[in-house]
Amino acid sequence: MMSYADRFTKDLQKNFIVVLWDQRDSGKTKELNKSPQALTVSLFISDAIEVIQFLTNRFSQEKIFVAGHSWGGYLGLRVAVARPELLKGYFAISPMINQLESERLSLKVMLDKATNENNSNALAELSQVEIPFKNARQLYYHRKWLSKLMNSTTPAREYVEQWSATWLSLFNEASQTNFFEFAPELNCPVYFLIGSNDYQTYFKLADSYYQQVVCKEKKLYWFTQSAHSPNLTESIRFQEVIISIKE
Repeated sequence: MMSYADRFTKDLQKNFIVVLWDQRDSGKTKELNKSPQALTVSLFISDAIEVIQFLTNRFSQEKIFVAGHSWGGYLGLRVAVARPELLKGYFAISPMINQLESERLSLKVMLDKATNENNSNALAELSQVEIPFKNARQLYYHRKWLSKLMNSTTPAREYVEQWSATWLSLFNEASQTNFFEFAPELNCPVYFLIGSNDYQTYFKLADSYYQQVVCKEKKLYWFTQSAHSPNLTESIRFQEVIISIKE
């Protein structure tokens, strides 16, 4: 996200030291050194904790704020479970809460819509999709019609195929976590930022988890003009929410 991060961090930079992390096998990190290890959830949790500990030492802080979006939203929740004492607060932006169920629910919504509209092309492609996704083709068909449902940009098939070669197995591993069961309680402040039209990390699941999770401090912010990326579609309000919590 570094190339376009100013779109949703320009005001944050006036209130925070903003650190953007290119994860293992991503962006600048990948340019410097490809991961010598297979990509697993436990490895990324370890990496995230190492980065946070580096930053607390570098800036002489006991705790810092952490934000994560989508897969990053999942990863941040795993850190919040494992090392809550490191987090001043956690911003969960469109997080993966129970992604297998999310994919099933959104697939049903899309199939119902295609049936009602008698869209044979959508029905033909969506009928090939299995959850969890078995290959890049299934993921592409799901995301193609999902983007139309959410009025967002449709990803190119070539991009989905390239992404899947590196990330699909890790994504499927992470998708198996059900935070309703895995983390019924979180021991740090957690703030949920959710798009009202987000069917990718299904907004109803995020809302249900927010209602159930036990925290000493939690709050849910709805972004009514947004789907999966409220940080981009409502970037001004996104930053205002984070700054208000800091203050």
